[in-house]
Amino acid sequence: MIEFEDVAHSYGEHSVLTGVDLRLCEPRVAFVGANGSGKSTLARMVNGLVTPTRGRVLVDGLDPAKNGRAVRKRVGFVFTDPDSQIVMPTAGEDVAFSLRRRGIPKAERERRAAEVLAQHGLGGYEQHPAHQLSGGQKQLLALCSMLVLEPDVLVCDEPTTLLDLRNKRHFMELLRELPQQVLLVTHDLHLLEDFERVVVLDRGQVAADDSPDAALTRYRELAG
Repeated sequence: MIEFEDVAHSYGEHSVLTGVDLRLCEPRVAFVGANGSGKSTLARMVNGLVTPTRGRVLVDGLDPAKNGRAVRKRVGFVFTDPDSQIVMPTAGEDVAFSLRRRGIPKAERERRAAEVLAQHGLGGYEQHPAHQLSGGQKQLLALCSMLVLEPDVLVCDEPTTLLDLRNKRHFMELLRELPQQVLLVTHDLHLLEDFERVVVLDRGQVAADDSPDAALTRYRELAG
Protein backbone atom coordinates (compact mmCIF):
# COMPACT_ATOMS: atom_id res chain seq x y z
CA MET A 1 0.00 0.00 0.00
CA ILE A 2 1.32 3.42 -0.99
CA GLU A 3 -0.40 6.44 0.52
CA PHE A 4 -0.17 10.14 -0.21
CA GLU A 5 -1.77 12.21 2.53
CA ASP A 6 -2.43 15.87 1.68
CA VAL A 7 0.90 15.97 -0.12
CA ALA A 8 2.26 19.27 -1.41
CA HIS A 9 5.64 20.25 -2.77
CA SER A 10 7.18 23.52 -3.85
CA TYR A 11 10.52 24.89 -4.98
CA GLY A 12 10.75 28.32 -3.41
CA GLU A 13 7.53 30.09 -4.40
CA HIS A 14 6.80 27.66 -7.24
CA SER A 15 4.18 25.08 -6.29
CA VAL A 16 4.60 21.67 -7.96
CA LEU A 17 2.01 19.61 -6.05
CA THR A 18 -0.98 20.66 -3.97
CA GLY A 19 -3.28 18.58 -1.77
CA VAL A 20 -2.65 15.12 -3.27
CA ASP A 21 -4.53 12.32 -1.48
CA LEU A 22 -4.14 8.81 -2.90
CA ARG A 23 -4.13 5.22 -1.65
CA LEU A 24 -2.53 2.92 -4.21
CA CYS A 25 -2.83 -0.84 -3.82
CA GLU A 26 -3.40 -2.00 -7.41
CA PRO A 27 -0.62 -4.01 -9.12
CA ARG A 28 -0.20 -1.56 -12.04
CA VAL A 29 -0.73 2.18 -11.56
CA ALA A 30 0.26 4.87 -14.06
CA PHE A 31 0.79 8.59 -13.54
CA VAL A 32 0.18 10.71 -16.62
CA GLY A 33 0.06 14.45 -17.24
CA ALA A 34 1.62 17.27 -19.17
CA ASN A 35 5.24 18.26 -18.61
CA GLY A 36 5.43 20.09 -15.30
CA SER A 37 2.20 18.57 -13.96
CA GLY A 38 3.99 17.04 -10.96
CA LYS A 39 3.84 13.36 -11.88
CA SER A 40 7.59 12.68 -11.66
CA THR A 41 7.86 14.64 -8.41
CA LEU A 42 5.06 12.52 -6.96
CA ALA A 43 6.72 9.29 -8.08
CA ARG A 44 10.09 10.28 -6.63
CA MET A 45 8.50 10.77 -3.22
CA VAL A 46 7.82 7.04 -2.99
CA ASN A 47 11.46 6.23 -2.25
CA GLY A 48 12.47 9.55 -0.73
CA LEU A 49 14.22 11.13 -3.72
CA VAL A 50 11.89 14.08 -3.11
CA THR A 51 10.42 15.03 0.27
CA PRO A 52 6.99 16.67 0.61
CA THR A 53 6.92 20.23 1.91
CA ARG A 54 3.52 19.39 3.40
CA GLY A 55 1.76 16.12 4.14
CA ARG A 56 3.39 12.72 4.04
CA VAL A 57 3.94 9.63 1.94
CA LEU A 58 3.70 6.12 3.39
CA VAL A 59 4.98 2.85 1.89
CA ASP A 60 3.46 -0.01 3.86
CA GLY A 61 3.21 2.37 6.79
CA LEU A 62 6.79 3.66 6.52
CA ASP A 63 7.55 7.32 5.77
CA PRO A 64 10.46 7.67 3.28
CA ALA A 65 11.38 11.00 4.88
CA LYS A 66 11.91 9.31 8.26
CA ASN A 67 12.71 5.72 7.32
CA GLY A 68 14.60 6.20 4.09
CA ARG A 69 16.83 3.15 4.33
CA ALA A 70 13.97 0.78 5.14
CA VAL A 71 11.82 2.19 2.34
CA ARG A 72 14.59 1.99 -0.26
CA LYS A 73 14.90 -1.72 0.51
CA ARG A 74 11.26 -2.05 -0.53
CA VAL A 75 11.22 0.34 -3.51
CA GLY A 76 13.27 0.09 -6.70
CA PHE A 77 13.54 3.04 -9.10
CA VAL A 78 14.17 3.00 -12.87
CA PHE A 79 14.95 6.35 -14.53
CA THR A 80 14.35 7.63 -18.05
CA ASP A 81 18.01 7.47 -19.08
CA PRO A 82 19.59 4.11 -18.17
CA ASP A 83 23.09 5.53 -18.60
CA SER A 84 22.50 7.50 -15.41
CA GLN A 85 22.13 4.19 -13.53
CA ILE A 86 24.92 2.13 -15.10
CA VAL A 87 27.99 2.36 -12.87
CA MET A 88 30.11 -0.72 -13.66
CA PRO A 89 32.02 -1.79 -16.81
CA THR A 90 30.07 -4.96 -17.68
CA ALA A 91 26.41 -5.91 -17.45
CA GLY A 92 27.07 -8.69 -14.94
CA GLU A 93 29.18 -6.45 -12.72
CA ASP A 94 26.55 -3.72 -12.82
CA VAL A 95 23.77 -5.99 -11.57
CA ALA A 96 26.02 -7.64 -8.98
CA PHE A 97 27.05 -4.18 -7.74
CA SER A 98 23.49 -3.60 -6.54
CA LEU A 99 24.02 -6.39 -3.99
CA ARG A 100 27.29 -5.03 -2.58
CA ARG A 101 25.73 -3.87 0.71
CA ARG A 102 23.92 -7.13 1.42
CA GLY A 103 26.98 -8.97 2.74
CA ILE A 104 26.63 -11.61 0.02
CA PRO A 105 29.80 -13.41 -1.15
CA LYS A 106 31.11 -12.39 -4.58
CA ALA A 107 30.37 -15.73 -6.23
CA GLU A 108 26.76 -15.61 -5.04
CA ARG A 109 26.36 -12.01 -6.25
CA GLU A 110 27.62 -13.05 -9.67
CA ARG A 111 25.27 -16.04 -9.75
CA ARG A 112 22.24 -13.95 -8.86
CA ALA A 113 23.21 -11.31 -11.42
CA ALA A 114 23.48 -13.91 -14.19
CA GLU A 115 20.14 -15.40 -13.17
CA VAL A 116 18.28 -12.08 -13.28
CA LEU A 117 19.86 -11.12 -16.60
CA ALA A 118 18.79 -14.45 -18.10
CA GLN A 119 15.24 -14.05 -16.81
CA HIS A 120 14.81 -10.67 -18.50
CA GLY A 121 16.34 -11.07 -21.93
CA LEU A 122 20.05 -10.50 -21.28
CA GLY A 123 21.28 -14.05 -20.79
CA GLY A 124 24.86 -14.43 -21.95
CA TYR A 125 25.59 -10.69 -21.64
CA GLU A 126 27.35 -10.88 -18.29
CA GLN A 127 30.72 -9.88 -19.78
CA HIS A 128 29.35 -7.44 -22.34
CA PRO A 129 30.46 -3.79 -21.89
CA ALA A 130 27.46 -2.17 -20.26
CA HIS A 131 27.65 1.16 -22.10
CA GLN A 132 27.94 -0.62 -25.46
CA LEU A 133 24.55 -2.27 -25.14
CA SER A 134 21.70 -0.99 -27.28
CA GLY A 135 19.25 1.51 -25.79
CA GLY A 136 16.68 -1.19 -25.13
CA GLN A 137 19.26 -3.50 -23.58
CA LYS A 138 20.52 -0.71 -21.32
CA GLN A 139 17.02 -0.14 -20.00
CA LEU A 140 16.67 -3.87 -19.36
CA LEU A 141 20.00 -3.75 -17.50
CA ALA A 142 18.74 -0.88 -15.32
CA LEU A 143 15.62 -2.93 -14.60
CA CYS A 144 17.69 -6.01 -13.71
CA SER A 145 19.86 -3.96 -11.35
CA MET A 146 16.70 -3.15 -9.39
CA LEU A 147 15.01 -6.54 -9.62
CA VAL A 148 18.04 -8.39 -8.23
CA LEU A 149 17.28 -6.59 -4.95
CA GLU A 150 13.78 -8.14 -4.91
CA PRO A 151 11.86 -4.94 -4.05
CA ASP A 152 8.15 -4.90 -3.25
CA VAL A 153 7.51 -1.83 -5.42
CA LEU A 154 9.07 -0.76 -8.70
CA VAL A 155 8.79 2.91 -9.72
CA CYS A 156 9.57 3.62 -13.38
CA ASP A 157 9.91 7.27 -14.39
CA GLU A 158 9.30 7.47 -18.17
CA PRO A 159 11.42 4.36 -18.84
CA THR A 160 10.27 3.97 -22.46
CA THR A 161 10.92 7.57 -23.61
CA LEU A 162 14.25 6.76 -25.30
CA LEU A 163 13.15 3.41 -26.74
CA ASP A 164 11.82 2.51 -30.18
CA LEU A 165 8.36 0.94 -30.48
CA ARG A 166 9.60 -2.66 -30.42
CA ASN A 167 11.65 -2.13 -27.27
CA LYS A 168 8.85 -0.17 -25.62
CA ARG A 169 6.53 -3.12 -26.09
CA HIS A 170 9.14 -5.59 -24.83
CA PHE A 171 9.86 -3.50 -21.72
CA MET A 172 6.15 -3.20 -20.94
CA GLU A 173 5.64 -6.94 -21.41
CA LEU A 174 8.30 -7.54 -18.77
CA LEU A 175 6.63 -5.10 -16.37
CA ARG A 176 3.32 -6.92 -16.77
CA GLU A 177 4.89 -10.20 -15.69
CA LEU A 178 6.53 -8.86 -12.52
CA PRO A 179 5.19 -9.78 -9.08
CA GLN A 180 6.06 -6.30 -7.79
CA GLN A 181 3.61 -3.43 -7.62
CA VAL A 182 4.55 -1.12 -10.51
CA LEU A 183 4.14 2.66 -10.54
CA LEU A 184 4.76 4.00 -14.04
CA VAL A 185 5.19 7.62 -15.10
CA THR A 186 4.68 7.85 -18.84
CA HIS A 187 3.62 9.82 -21.91
CA ASP A 188 3.12 6.59 -23.89
CA LEU A 189 -0.61 6.34 -23.35
CA HIS A 190 -1.10 3.42 -25.74
CA LEU A 191 0.89 1.21 -23.35
CA LEU A 192 -1.63 1.53 -20.51
CA GLU A 193 -4.61 -0.44 -21.80
CA ASP A 194 -4.28 -3.26 -19.28
CA PHE A 195 -3.30 -1.17 -16.25
CA GLU A 196 -5.69 -1.33 -13.32
CA ARG A 197 -5.54 2.40 -12.57
CA VAL A 198 -4.41 5.66 -14.14
CA VAL A 199 -3.93 8.88 -12.16
CA VAL A 200 -3.96 12.10 -14.18
CA LEU A 201 -2.00 15.05 -12.77
CA ASP A 202 -2.78 18.59 -13.92
CA ARG A 203 -1.01 21.63 -12.49
CA GLY A 204 0.01 19.74 -9.39
CA GLN A 205 -3.38 18.27 -8.56
CA VAL A 206 -5.20 15.01 -9.25
CA ALA A 207 -7.52 15.72 -12.18
CA ALA A 208 -8.67 12.13 -12.71
CA ASP A 209 -8.20 8.79 -10.99
CA ASP A 210 -9.91 5.93 -12.78
CA SER A 211 -9.63 3.03 -15.19
CA PRO A 212 -7.39 3.70 -18.23
CA ASP A 213 -10.25 4.52 -20.62
CA ALA A 214 -11.97 7.00 -18.32
CA ALA A 215 -8.80 8.61 -16.99
CA LEU A 216 -7.16 9.00 -20.40
CA THR A 217 -10.36 10.46 -21.85
CA ARG A 218 -10.16 13.15 -19.18
CA TYR A 219 -6.44 13.67 -19.87
CA ARG A 220 -7.12 14.22 -23.56
CA GLU A 221 -9.83 16.74 -22.68
CA LEU A 222 -7.35 18.66 -20.55
CA ALA A 223 -4.72 18.52 -23.29
CA GLY A 224 -7.17 19.56 -25.99
